[in-house]
This record gives sequence, C-alpha cells and structure tokens, in this order.
Amino acid sequence: MQLSDNEFQQIITYVKGRYGIDLSKKRVLIAGRLENYLLRNGYKSYSEYIQIVNKNPDGAEAKNLVNVLTTNHTYFMRESVHFDYLRQYVLPWVKQIQANKSRDVRVWCAASSTGEEPYTIQMVLSDFFNMDKMWDTQILATDISTRVLQKAKSGVYLEEEIAPLPDAWKKKYLTKIDGEKYQFKEEIRKKVVFRTFNLMDNITFKGKFHVVFLRNVMIYFEEETKRQLLGRIYEHMVEGGYLFIGTTESIGKNQGMFQYMQPSVYRRI
Repeated sequence: MQLSDNEFQQIITYVKGRYGIDLSKKRVLIAGRLENYLLRNGYKSYSEYIQIVNKNPDGAEAKNLVNVLTTNHTYFMRESVHFDYLRQYVLPWVKQIQANKSRDVRVWCAASSTGEEPYTIQMVLSDFFNMDKMWDTQILATDISTRVLQKAKSGVYLEEEIAPLPDAWKKKYLTKIDGEKYQFKEEIRKKVVFRTFNLMDNITFKGKFHVVFLRNVMIYFEEETKRQLLGRIYEHMVEGGYLFIGTTESIGKNQGMFQYMQPSVYRRI
C-alpha cells in the first residue's frame, strides 16, 4: 500500500490542525504505522481511511488515528530531577500557602501517556503529605490517546516496568497480582483522575493549578502553537505556580509569562 504525496499532506494537515502535532518530517513513521492498521482493518487505500476520518472527526476511526500515530514513550522515574524538585521546593511552598485554606494540591499532568508520570507524582505527594486525609492530593492526568489512558487507568505494570521505582515505593504502593504483573493499590489509583483531553482545546477545568507537568510534548509543536498553549496554561495556574517541561525543551528565559528557575522548570509570574 503506497502513501501518495497528496494522502501524506492530508494526514499531516489533519493532525496538525486538530491536535497541533507536526508530523511533516515523519512520513516513514506515518506510512509504517498506518499501513499495518489499514491492512488489518480491511482498508484498500489511505484515501479511503482519510475520507472516513474527515467525515467524522469525533468518531472511532479519528480516535484510532491518534492512537496509531502518537508516540507515547515514557517510563517510571523519567527525568527524576523533577520529582526531587517537586519534593524539595514545590510541595513545601504549596503546603505553606494552602495550610489555612482548602488544603488541596492542584496538579495537572497534561500528557500522561500510559500513567507512569502521574502515578510517580502521586507517590511523591502521598509521601510528602504522609497520606494525610486532611489534604486533597488528587491529581488530573490527561492525554489525547484513548489507548494509553486505558492502560493508565488499570494501574497494572510489568515487573520490568516498575524496576526503576524505589523498593520502598513498590512495597508501599503496589500489589503483586501474578507472576510478573503489579497493580497500584486503590488508595493511589483513586487519587489520579484520567481524562481524554486535546491540548489544542480551551481549558475548562475548574480551579487553577499549583503545578503543571507538560513534559516532552511541545517538541511536536511549532512555535506559535507552543505560544498559544502556554498562554492558556498560564491563565489556569495560580500566581507562583510551577511548570515542568521536558529536559530537552525550552520556552525561553524571557518569554514574559514564566520565570526561569532552572533548566526545564519555570514559575508563573
């Protein structure tokens, strides 16, 4: 099955327009992943599939397109310097400003993938607040891919996947369910709320966030798309709130909305 120039252009235009993701340099990836999917599902051409996606952008095939094309590479303790910073600097600040208020910690993991990142954040929160029921540490975790969210919600991971976690966390927060699989205990799973969300959409979540993790996702966006997204996030963060991005990413030290703290860590002005 050959991917024509016109079909390739239609796909990258659709994905960029709807999700902000630039796949213009990913022709081999698109052809490789989509060809297998189309052949398995009885399509005769890319055009046939594109026509169905365009006809119903909210339908099952449009969602499958995102599931097939998006890369969701992640793992536990990825860029662990962020979790150290969260524990040492961010959470003490949140505790100080919220102690005499609602005692909630509002954290958004904006590209949660298969769940390794939000569960790690939640374990840091649970450790810091010592599972104190007076504090609401429930966090929001979102992604555009329904496929990865399905795994994330289950909280089930292979023994090799949880290998990077400290032994103390494995014992405290996970339960072995068979020879090679572990599941996060309900007390952790219920504190991570997974939702499908497109970062190109308006943010309508209630309340403003103290912390936003937006790691390793803006590398797929053009500068204008990044600028608009950061503007929307800025409006939904409390003053002084912390923004974490990927260690290979940057939003510019003087871009006006966020103060540079250290590489990949910023603070809302």
